[in-house]
Amino acid sequence: MRFGYVIAAAGAALALAACNSPQDKAAEQKADALESQAAATSNEAAETQLNQQADQIEQQAGKADDAQH
Repeated sequence: MRFGYVIAAAGAALALAACNSPQDKAAEQKADALESQAAATSNEAAETQLNQQADQIEQQAGKADDAQH
């Protein structure tokens, strides 16, 4: 389960790295922090919730970036 999130997070990080606006950087840092918390917890429900929050942040940043281009 965690390996899938790591792959998804890596892909999202690469996508966010393509555009380096301050908003993108802030969203990436926030998502990375949530993913780190998820990896550190032994509670699978909490891990899933944190990873979902990180995914939402990354998706919102991507949508905002798409709107600017």
